[in-house]
Amino acid sequence: MRQKRLSRSSNATTVTTTIDSSTSFHLDSPDRPFDNILNFRDVGKSINEFTGSKILKENILFRSARPDDASKRDRQRLQDDISLSTVIDLRSKRRRNSLPASSLEDANIANTPPSYRQHLLELPGVNRHFISLTGRAFERLLLWRLDCLRLPRGCSQAQDTLDCAGAEIREIFDILTKGKSYPVLIHCTQGKDRTGLIILLLLFLIADTSSPALLSTQKEGQQSIPLNAMASDYMKSESELQPEFESLMKEISDIGLDEEYAKTPSGFTGALKSYLDTKYGGVRKYLLSIGVGEEKIDRVIRTLMV
Repeated sequence: MRQKRLSRSSNATTVTTTIDSSTSFHLDSPDRPFDNILNFRDVGKSINEFTGSKILKENILFRSARPDDASKRDRQRLQDDISLSTVIDLRSKRRRNSLPASSLEDANIANTPPSYRQHLLELPGVNRHFISLTGRAFERLLLWRLDCLRLPRGCSQAQDTLDCAGAEIREIFDILTKGKSYPVLIHCTQGKDRTGLIILLLLFLIADTSSPALLSTQKEGQQSIPLNAMASDYMKSESELQPEFESLMKEISDIGLDEEYAKTPSGFTGALKSYLDTKYGGVRKYLLSIGVGEEKIDRVIRTLMV
């Protein structure tokens, strides 16, 4: 046996872990928490465990908070155990620029502005896409809301994102239609709001019983995804982020917001689905309205379903 010293982020303690040299960074359990990546989970496994039924493929769609402080063992796990192919980073440029610089290995990163690379997790052979869900249209709306003292929160913020970030959401779905993109990790800063919105869009889509792809793919007796399973996955983020609650609250208070913005609102999942149904006629029609074609929609469903 040999000792491997793993460094956490600058404000964390150093942890010494005993690792068998014959297995290097092999993990005994796929559910073992990461050293420095919070709120990480396999979406398919999360839904399947809640329902007790194999509805979604596992080990292809992951979500998390920012992975920038990943330890060497974390990076090894993403590469070797998960075989990660793509990272979709939903953070704004301002948020990425606020990260502390760190020493990282060279990597083949797609669509990565050079000025950001010193701040980000880089993995050889992994494509990284930067798609800010708080793009210019959303920022203009936010400024108007600030002027009117009507800052969006919870489901209202998600609704505004749906209305203003159609081009960005279309770009995300363009990536998810490609088989080579999987396994894929979707993340933002906390992996809660922006990440949660995209994951819920995918789950709503798969649960849409009118979908042609679902009708042709679903096996006899196979269960659809119930709303409470989606809500359960979304609500996990609040407890998963507890280790960083104090620093999260500081970030939130620094921009003048209160503790409510650190929480996962009760009833969020149902309210978001109702908004899509009422305003757009459902998630499928919403995606069509922003330019995601029928074939791409069905391809995503077939990719994620068992």
